[in-house]
Amino acid sequence: MKQTELVNLVAQLSLEEKIGQLQQLTGNFYTEEEAEITGPMTEVGLTEKSVYEAGSVLGLSGAKATMEAQSKYLAKNRLKIPLLFMADIVHGYRTIFPIPLGLASSWNPELVKKTAQVAAVESAVSGLHVTFSPMVDLVRDPRWGRVMESTGEDPYLNQLYAKAFVEGYQGDLANDPLTIAACVKHFAAYGAPEGGREYNTVNMSDRQLRESYLPAYQAALEAGCKLVMTAFNTVDGIPATANRYLNRDILRKEFGFKGVLISDWAATKEVVAHGVAANEKEAAALSLEAGVDIEMMAFCYQHFLKELVAEGKISTELIDEAVLRILELKNDLGLFENPYRGANEEQEAALVFSKEHQEIALQAARESIVLLENKQNVLPLQKQEKVAFVGPFVEYHDLLGNWSWKGNPSETETIKEVASKRKESIEFVATSGIWELTDEELTAAHKAAEKTDKIILFLGETADMSGEASSRTNIQLPDAQLTLLRELKVHGKPIVVVTFNGRPLDLTEVAELSDGLVEAWFPGTKGAQAVTEILFGETAPTGRLTMSFPRNVGQIPVYYNHFNTGRPIDANDADNKYVSKYLDVSNEPLYPFGYGLSYDKVSYQDLVIQEETIGLDGKISASVTLQNNSNQPVTETVQWYVRDIVGEVVRPMKELKGFETCVVPAGESKLVTWEISVEELAYIHVNLEKKADAGEFVVMVGSNSSEVRAKTITVKN
Repeated sequence: MKQTELVNLVAQLSLEEKIGQLQQLTGNFYTEEEAEITGPMTEVGLTEKSVYEAGSVLGLSGAKATMEAQSKYLAKNRLKIPLLFMADIVHGYRTIFPIPLGLASSWNPELVKKTAQVAAVESAVSGLHVTFSPMVDLVRDPRWGRVMESTGEDPYLNQLYAKAFVEGYQGDLANDPLTIAACVKHFAAYGAPEGGREYNTVNMSDRQLRESYLPAYQAALEAGCKLVMTAFNTVDGIPATANRYLNRDILRKEFGFKGVLISDWAATKEVVAHGVAANEKEAAALSLEAGVDIEMMAFCYQHFLKELVAEGKISTELIDEAVLRILELKNDLGLFENPYRGANEEQEAALVFSKEHQEIALQAARESIVLLENKQNVLPLQKQEKVAFVGPFVEYHDLLGNWSWKGNPSETETIKEVASKRKESIEFVATSGIWELTDEELTAAHKAAEKTDKIILFLGETADMSGEASSRTNIQLPDAQLTLLRELKVHGKPIVVVTFNGRPLDLTEVAELSDGLVEAWFPGTKGAQAVTEILFGETAPTGRLTMSFPRNVGQIPVYYNHFNTGRPIDANDADNKYVSKYLDVSNEPLYPFGYGLSYDKVSYQDLVIQEETIGLDGKISASVTLQNNSNQPVTETVQWYVRDIVGEVVRPMKELKGFETCVVPAGESKLVTWEISVEELAYIHVNLEKKADAGEFVVMVGSNSSEVRAKTITVKN
């Protein structure tokens, strides 16, 4: 449909029909019989007519169900404007990949793009048009449950992953029906709530917002993302959903976003609870004025926009522009020509959870797993060793994690099911609960430990211990699991702990009591196979953290790209009390950003800077030599960091500016080169202008953010 036709279509709509396009309802309004939905309609003040004027549906999928709902809707919609079907496809549809925080640990944006492509195919053939993903909120506080949906604490990496997700989901959206529109969320700064408490206040300077938090959203938009979702939190004292500065000045004007802005669930109504609107009528006016096009499962627009127009408090032009954006999205998806788009029962049966998709899930799980400890090379396990697999995750199917809507734990193999197929001598002791440990289970664990050479403990969180509304102040493993670890330590045998979880945990005691420590995250559909392969050395671990792990909760927030202080700690003056430090624990995290071990290690040698003095229009060219003295090839993620020593405002101690994953052959060396323009060292100044300064910079390279080689260069005007 041409743009002029869309404009004419808006003109044909009555005010009620226009308001309907702004309304999103849940799928039950279209799948149940009219008599059965009378109750829900009455509860929210809807009529059957308004249900069949609503513009989009949340949480309904399956080719047959969506096609039936669309057909039923079109039969009752006056101008035959098709519905949009949307859902939270966060890390896979039915083929589930590692949680996004795990995917990010692969340091492989191309792999992330591939997982999004698979999710798009499975979603599209199942009748979906839009996913509420990617979530690109920068997070520095693991107490916040939704950290599992993020890609970590670094603005640069978050930008790369935002782009990868969007390109994977959307592909050639206009011509390929097996793609879906992406919705970047949550705009903005949702990942920085005070105390890590869900839905809580966010308060930061405009400069910090632009420096660290906005770049990933902008990267998603530059990749062509079709929708943006507002956040639940406040930004500078104003709820994001009613924030004109955020949504109109920054999102629309500065970023040039012309797509659809949708509220999060009932977020329009929540501005009343925030205290910037006296009632839902005021909330409707504030949200529309702020630029929110679609209201998700609240009914402020439905109940009050017509009245606000009649009173002259809201212009029809505001409503028309919102409706036009929604119709443009439907047009971009080709729904006017084919309202059923990619929905196809035969393709659904063939493609969803296909063997090919599961192979990609296995690759993603392998690359997401991070080896945190490997004392005395306790891993990989040797074929001749007798081992005991113990703990609540030995026979646990739900390795999928939160936000795995259509994932089926019963289709997910357990550690025992995978490992039982092997020839090694393995004794299994599955404890029954995440939170409990019976005397009988402990006795069985002790007996198994006595007979084996090594003990492998499979510990972690349940899926609902992370995700939305799952903030925690204690981010240690449950006491029952720590008790199991402490008890088995008495045998004096090597212990390896594998953790399944959705956030960085406080693993200080676990690290002290174990010889090997493997961070598996919630690894998805093929997680058990990937973990087993790594334990037995068939796959070498290559994952690297994208979020620091604290020594204890009192350190939070702890992140690598922090500012210096006026009294920085000096290793040569460790006894000085009057510096910025804790009395009871190091300032440094337990495991820093970028950290991860492999079964063999390369050394970094000969950092070379091509020109140590360059101009503002120049480029930094550097190289480093990696030496592999082992008898196995090693996959290494080389990380490049920069520090601007003197800025107009305080600059971080280091910032990731590039990385490369490469394989260094056994017994050989490899030269790795890197180049960056000075322009890419720009930052937000006091006047909010982004530019680079002349001065001294430290160029660093290493295997993680803490272990680096460094050289200083000078940038001149």
